[in-house]
Amino acid sequence: MKKPNPEYIKRIKELVNGSPYFSLLSMKILDIGIGFSVVEINLDQKHLQPFGLVHGGAFASIIDAAAFWAFFYEIEDQNTGATSVDLKLNYLSPATSGKLIAKGRQIKHGRTLGYAEAHVTNESSKILAHGTSTLMIIPGKGLTAEPPLPAKFLEKQIK
Repeated sequence: MKKPNPEYIKRIKELVNGSPYFSLLSMKILDIGIGFSVVEINLDQKHLQPFGLVHGGAFASIIDAAAFWAFFYEIEDQNTGATSVDLKLNYLSPATSGKLIAKGRQIKHGRTLGYAEAHVTNESSKILAHGTSTLMIIPGKGLTAEPPLPAKFLEKQIK
């Protein structure tokens, strides 16, 4: 079994968590690995719609991100990226403050398409939303960073 490289995970979290959209939403990847992710938003006034509830777009964004990062890690070629081609979600309970915590899970990883899901809870583990995403692999559109990212996977140990 492939073993994730902790240095790659550290660098991805730094790169993505500091990106403009993640910063705008106060969204952060807390953990990623093969087939899973954990993403969080610390809620603030900027996430609320006029009725004082968290806007559906904040839920959609965190579900999209958690599903994406659960899928992404298994793409072996570091010069290959991915994008969401659809997003389906259900709002199950409103939120007004605190945190949104999304746990993403890869369901299927094919050669060109994949499928993942995410559920969103609050700090008390109350489920607030659930969604699924179909994702498309895009060769030649990998992440770029300076210095370059380390390998995603650790080399196999020879015994």
